[in-house]
Amino acid sequence: MKEKGKRIKEKVLTVANFAARFAFLLLAAHGLLLTASAQNDGTEQNATGRAGTFAIVGARIIPVSGPVIENGTVVIQNGKIAAVGANVSIPGGAERIDGKGLSVYPGMIDAATNMGLAEITLAVPGSVDLTEIAVNNANAKAIKGIHPHSAHINVTRVNGITTVQSITQGGIIGGQSAIINLNGSTPDEMAVVREFGLVINFPRVTTGGGFFGPQIEFSEAVKRRDTQIEDLKKMFTAANNYLRARDAYAKDTTLPYVANNQSYDAMAPYIRGERPVIFSSERERDIRAVAKFASEMKLKAIILGGQEAWKAADVLKANNIPVIFTHIYSLPARDDDVYDYYFEAPSKMAAAGVKFAISTGDVGPETRDLPYHAGIAGAYGLSKDDALKAVTSYPAEILGIADKVGTLDVGKMANVVVTDGDLLDARTNVKYVFIGGRMVPLTSRHTRLFDAFKDRK
Repeated sequence: MKEKGKRIKEKVLTVANFAARFAFLLLAAHGLLLTASAQNDGTEQNATGRAGTFAIVGARIIPVSGPVIENGTVVIQNGKIAAVGANVSIPGGAERIDGKGLSVYPGMIDAATNMGLAEITLAVPGSVDLTEIAVNNANAKAIKGIHPHSAHINVTRVNGITTVQSITQGGIIGGQSAIINLNGSTPDEMAVVREFGLVINFPRVTTGGGFFGPQIEFSEAVKRRDTQIEDLKKMFTAANNYLRARDAYAKDTTLPYVANNQSYDAMAPYIRGERPVIFSSERERDIRAVAKFASEMKLKAIILGGQEAWKAADVLKANNIPVIFTHIYSLPARDDDVYDYYFEAPSKMAAAGVKFAISTGDVGPETRDLPYHAGIAGAYGLSKDDALKAVTSYPAEILGIADKVGTLDVGKMANVVVTDGDLLDARTNVKYVFIGGRMVPLTSRHTRLFDAFKDRK
């Protein structure tokens, strides 16, 4: 009995010691956040750059929408691209940038992030605004929660990413995403499209096991998935009936009054096909179920994730459903999948004629790696042109902002990146970044720490 009591006491002390250490780590992380905030005097996170008229002269220009110009000029004026070409007039008073040995690209676009909605996800819950707890969170808007001075914004834009889609999560219907430029002092200043897509965590077939509870038969898992899809259909049907009743009452007030429902009101432009619905879905069988659901409900659909989207190319093409692919950095889902299963997925989608974009799918801190995601896809079968388009013009088309960004064309927003090499090469350095025509400083928490410690011995 004494030996048993001794062992119990040792276990209690071990648990207590672990709890104490964990609490210390939480306090330390919180302290680091406060220290970083105290050191941030506004010179970095609030630095929105300077406007003006700029001429990048004698550079290699990669417009994406057309052939490469080996020795040309890009003129930026009034926040727009004013001229692009080998022989263009430079406005008087323009600030000239010597482009010799440099390349000019459109700013990259990450079509699926949580940028601005989370700062330190594991240790500081107060800095995280990703999810709502209801089943239907259609009225939740990402633009309302975006923190314009997040450290992740500067870390991302100095690597050539100028625009992102920020997505909410939680429940079956996660809320409405926002498309933002990575510059501005307020969410409104950053907004390119305030409310873009309705995010749905589409039901999937899962047999459980491990952390997901006891294993169930595959046939039972399919039944459960189908039941959840029917519940989702009922939500859309109820919202559609509500909207019809509200419209009828607006025309004839003698009809029964229908009380406001914020979630249903928020679903109106999506149910009517005016804006897209973004379905988070991975496996072929579930992607096919998304295509069927979207067709039945007459929705404009986008697949988010898309591990096996290339396998469902027939239904995706037939229903004009694009894919935002987020798995270049992911490990293969099955033990017997080859190591480059996801590296090759974009090339397979391209070969199958599926419209797609490459995205990090990241919360924020690793969105900076977007060019390397595309670079890896380019090394595993995707053409060099398609790899670049997968993070520039293709996401712009999918997000409905191709008239604003994604290529270097006259009249578009001046989201421009100047580099000393290939944009998708990890060895390349970004020399200048313009967002909305403003030359933004190439500083971030990373550059500040590098400068602070580079000379220490």
